Formats: sequence, C-alpha cells, structure tokens
Amino acid sequence: MSNYVYESPLSAVDIPDVSITDHSLRLCNSRAQQPAIIDGTNGVSLSFAQLRTRIRSLAGGLQERGFKTGDVLALIAPNCPDYACVFHAVALCGGTVTTTNPVYGIAEIRQQLLDSKALWLVADQACMAVAKQALRGTEVSHVFCLQTGSDYDDIDKLLGPEIDQVPVDFAKHPVVLPYSSGTTGLPKGVMLSHRNLVANIQQMNATFEYDEHEVALAVLPFFHIFGMQALMGSMLCGGHTLITLPRFDMAQALSLIEQHSVTQFFVVPPIVLGFAKSPLVDKYNLGSLKKLFSGAAPLGGELANEAENRVGCKVVQGYGMTELSPVSHAVPGFRSKPGSSGITVPNTQTRIIDHNGKNLPPNSEGEVLVKGPQVMLGYLGNPIATQEMLDSEGWLHTGDLGSIDDDGYLTLIDRVKELIKYKGFQIAPAELEALIITIPDVLDVAVIGIADEQAGELPKAFVVLQGGSNTFSESQLEDKAANIKAVVADNLATYKAVHHVQWIDVIPKSASGKILRRELRQTQLA
Repeated sequence: MSNYVYESPLSAVDIPDVSITDHSLRLCNSRAQQPAIIDGTNGVSLSFAQLRTRIRSLAGGLQERGFKTGDVLALIAPNCPDYACVFHAVALCGGTVTTTNPVYGIAEIRQQLLDSKALWLVADQACMAVAKQALRGTEVSHVFCLQTGSDYDDIDKLLGPEIDQVPVDFAKHPVVLPYSSGTTGLPKGVMLSHRNLVANIQQMNATFEYDEHEVALAVLPFFHIFGMQALMGSMLCGGHTLITLPRFDMAQALSLIEQHSVTQFFVVPPIVLGFAKSPLVDKYNLGSLKKLFSGAAPLGGELANEAENRVGCKVVQGYGMTELSPVSHAVPGFRSKPGSSGITVPNTQTRIIDHNGKNLPPNSEGEVLVKGPQVMLGYLGNPIATQEMLDSEGWLHTGDLGSIDDDGYLTLIDRVKELIKYKGFQIAPAELEALIITIPDVLDVAVIGIADEQAGELPKAFVVLQGGSNTFSESQLEDKAANIKAVVADNLATYKAVHHVQWIDVIPKSASGKILRRELRQTQLA
C-alpha cells in the first residue's frame, strides 16, 4: 500500500493476447471428451470437443450469411448450452454480442437493439414473439431461433465450415455489449474488449483457487456479466463442467446439485436467503458443495453464516460491476471474513476516497475506486457518462461506499447514490437490511429513504414475511413492526432508526439480484 492505494496481495497474473473464445476453449484438446456444458432441463451434453466444433462451425455459417467484422448481434435467451455457442461464434467472427435480458418487454428490447445498432438477432423460441415485435423500426435484418419450430431458421441451419478467429485488436475491440442494470438510470451499453474479459478470467481463476475439476450450477443468467464471466468464462477456461438452468427454481437447483455432484454454486443474495431459510434444503444431499459464491449485491455476514451452517459449505462473496468485467474484489479461496467482499484481485488497484477525492487510510468509509485491465472501454455513444465514471488516470469511480481493513479486505456499505440522508447523517440501507433479515419471520427486506421536511429523509423498511402478511392479524403485524424497529434501535446508532415499516409481497429486484429501490420510491409517489 502506497499513499493509501491498495494493491492485491496476490501475485500478478499473465494476461495472454488472445480472443475470449480461444482463451475459454484453451483446454479443449486435453479435456476433449469431458462434458463442458450440460443442459440441466433435459440432460443434453456438449463435450469440450463438441463445443469447440459447434462454435467454429456457427462462426463459419455466420460469415457465409454475410456477418462482417464489427457487426452487432443481439442474443436473447435464458441459459442453455447453445448460448455459449452463439456468443463465441460471434466473437470468432470479429463481431460484438449485445446480451439481452430474456424477460424484457417489447420497448426494452427495441431500445437496446436501436442503441447497440444491432443488425443480427438470435432468440430463444420462448422469447421470439416479443423479439419479433421489438424488431419494428430497428436495423435488424437477420433473425434466427435457437430451436426449430418458429417462423425463422434455427441456428442448425447456420452451421458452415469451421473458421479460426478473425483478426481484431483484442485490447480495443468491444466483443460484448451488456447493458448496465439501470438501477440508477436508463441502462447504458458497456463496451468490454477481449482483453477485458480474458484479464478478468485470469484474475478470478487466480483468486478462487479451484481444484483440478469442478462442477458448477449455472443459474446466474449468462446475459448478465456475472454469469457470463464467472461461469461461461472462468469455468470453461478452467476445463470445468457447467450445468445450465434457464431460471432459478429451488427444488430443481437442489436436485441438480445432488444429481451432478455440483461443487461450485454462484449465486445472488436472494438465493443465499433461500438456502438459509427454505425447508427444501433438508430434503437433498448437498455434500458435494464446496462453496456458495455470492455477488451482484452486498451480502450480510449474519445471513452468510446462517446459510453456511445450514448447508455445510463455505459461503463467500465478491464485488464488482458490469463496468469491471465484472470482478475487482473476491474472497481468496475459502478465507472469508463475515460481510466482507474479499481482497483486491491480481493486477488491480483500489482506492477509498472522501468527498474531496482524498485517499483514505484503512478502516475509513468512502467511495470505492478501481483501476486495472478489467476496466471497461467506456459506455457506447455516451462520452459524458464515460467521463463521469472513468477519470483521466484510468480510475473507475464505482459509486459504491466501502472500506478496506488492515488485512486488505473490502466491506461494501452501499451505493453512494442510495445513502439515506438523515439530519446530516448518512445511512446505508444495506446495513439495515442485513440486520432486519435476521429477525424471525422476515423472508426479505429492502430499505429506502422517504422525504421528510424536518429530517431530510427517514428510513423506511419494506418487509416480506414468511407465509405472507395476510396470514397475520392486524395486532400481530403491529407487534412485528414494533419488533423490527426495536431490533434496529438496540443494535445500531440512534440516527439509523427505522421510522416506517410496510408489508409487501415481493421485493422488486433486477435479474442480478439488486434491489430496484427506484420502484419502491415510485410507490411513495403513487
């Protein structure tokens, strides 16, 4: 650490100058017959050799149909083996994949197609009806379906002669264009290069400390950078096996963990919550699990410990964002600290700054800044937003509030923009949420600040109860609300007191598990 610039305690990693596809498939020869991806819904499997052949053949077919270097293809699908095939075929062709949320509506898909200037589209059959309507007014002229039975050719009709990687500048060519979740504004296209993705895979694999062969359950969506990189990237690059699920279902996930002896499960906090509290957990043999790795949103130490004790495997977490490809901090191996997001990953620097931009010493709270080869190229067509996020020295201003302890472990407190301003004090919603979730009968919780003329903002908790609030009488609900307020008052500073409790059926969240606080705020305005 120099002038409070925090370096990774791990050795620097080599970042080869190769495409993301060549890097992800680097062990195909030595693992040729080993399953690379297994469809958890039907058991269909692609070996590493089959995966490489299908990717190279799809790339050749795209070229024959007129796909050119720099073309953008929108991919709209839930997790499945062919997701990886299409993704990497586009990368081999020198193109850009814009990964699209399969549950998006017509307007959301159309906006992404227009903003990304997509010319090609590949969609899952279940997404095709909405995608077809979203095409109107866009430049998309080539449409394919992942399966047979739609109005469009399926991707098997795209298969052609196998090709090698089309030459591009791996450091500057945007190979993927995911869109930020939009929790603080409209989604923006995040330009990530081959080098960004390759670098972060190297950084993750050096930090996570995998054994020779792991099996991972791929529930996190591949369209989101966490699933894309931690699973479709890191796992395949390491020669490990993926079991895909199109969406999370607790019983199905637990069954697949037992059936395939899953060792690694990448999750978001709501899934950790399920492992801690769902009665289904006790019905399955989860002895193969070595680790639950949580990301995309802060995970409280109490909840992590509860899930860890229940399941019998380590629960750890990391930190990152789409603009960081995505990981900048992660627990090394199994060496976690309760509530911590781990250490700075290799080849990366971290700063914690105050509101004046001054670097802060250990154990001080401030905005987290990150610098490294995983930092994005910028936002597509939005230089102003890029400049607001990336300074002239290459530091990415995350907008997240955190601190780094004497051992170099980062603890995330909350989004700077989501802090509740109470009489000059700043209150982190995540701190209140991490405490309230430990209260019996609380299934889920989100906290926002609501306007108050005297205080500025008052903390309000939206709470989901086990079994639903309608199973309790009015007096019972009053008692539960009073208990929530009392627990917070007994454990936190006076100014962090919860002033209002509202019962809700479900907490609105993005696909990555982030609480959509703007939707809760909108309920206050309705």
